[in-house]
Amino acid sequence: MSGPLGERREALKAHLLEHSVRIGDFTLKSGKRASYFIDAKQTATRPDGMLLVADCILDVLPADVTAIGGLTMGADPVAFATAGIAAARGRSLKAFSIRKETKDHGAGGRIAGALEPGDKVAITEDCVTRGTSPLEAVEVVRSFGAVPVVIMPIIDRGGSCGRLAEEAGVDFSPILTALDLGLQYEGGLDS
Repeated sequence: MSGPLGERREALKAHLLEHSVRIGDFTLKSGKRASYFIDAKQTATRPDGMLLVADCILDVLPADVTAIGGLTMGADPVAFATAGIAAARGRSLKAFSIRKETKDHGAGGRIAGALEPGDKVAITEDCVTRGTSPLEAVEVVRSFGAVPVVIMPIIDRGGSCGRLAEEAGVDFSPILTALDLGLQYEGGLDS
């Protein structure tokens, strides 16, 4: 272990600070102003970042989890890279994506991928602020018949998702927080 976060998480932190964190004056999706912006996909979609993200997740992923996924786009690179790297490391982990809207043709529904009823699921996301996306994913997974076990984003930027996860009966285990990156939480529930 190196530093308070451990060697892998320190390496992920450095990668995020180099490729994903921008300091300045930004307008968030909510319309609020922020002093920084995190585009964690800049880490989650680079080969070295994929390995760091997947290894950090696999270091703490509960042993009973059989599938990983969440709402498309934020969860996709995290879930698919983690499942692929898990397979290379000898762990069977299915990946899936949740569509923004129900598909009305083919098999229908919002789930795309290898999720099956009864799977124990890690809901992932690149970056969470309020927690609405992962909590929506929890509800979709439950209605599908699978069991959400943990919400595991790369970064918790807002500081409120943990409370919402607890209220929903799901563990919350971000790999890093805004505070770990030397930043303040951005607005919590109101951002």
